[in-house]
Amino acid sequence: MRYKITGRQLDVGEALQTHVKSELGETVEKYAQRPTDATVNFSKDAHEFICEATVHLSTGLTATAKGHATEVYAAFESCREKMDKQLRRHKRRLKDHHKERSQPVEFDHAGMYVLAAEDDESETEGSGLAPMIVAEMETKVPTLSVGEAVMQMELSGADLLVFRNEKHGGVNVVHRREDGNVGWIDPRNSK
Repeated sequence: MRYKITGRQLDVGEALQTHVKSELGETVEKYAQRPTDATVNFSKDAHEFICEATVHLSTGLTATAKGHATEVYAAFESCREKMDKQLRRHKRRLKDHHKERSQPVEFDHAGMYVLAAEDDESETEGSGLAPMIVAEMETKVPTLSVGEAVMQMELSGADLLVFRNEKHGGVNVVHRREDGNVGWIDPRNSK
């Protein structure tokens, strides 16, 4: 597994890097036999250290965790425990479904745009309904089953995931609802 361990306005020494590689490697290997790479970022916010970790699995799924503590090692341990919990749930779901993906997840490229927030005072007659684009980026849209999409959304800690449904090829969305349940939007079934 490849590691990228960085610190934002913080020096990450050899001892911490060695600790992260051994502990995170042990955690990931326990649940996912085929991790490809891991990115771990350390930062400091006032008196608190923050550790953010992202692990990419060869199946195309991504697990993300974040931990906070007053010491850098404790922040990493908090993050590692959350990652452990996510990977354990992921493995349990794979077992429960009695199905393991034999092919890697396919990704389509799509445009992603950041639109400027509307400001009531700056609204002019000429602007109409065309919002101002602040940034243009490229993102990837995975081809997954609905169950895998829900699992990916939970693993990444996101509230929303856009994916291409592998059954019919249409674009679908799964999202976390305010009541705690997961919503699934499939425009093809709107009849």
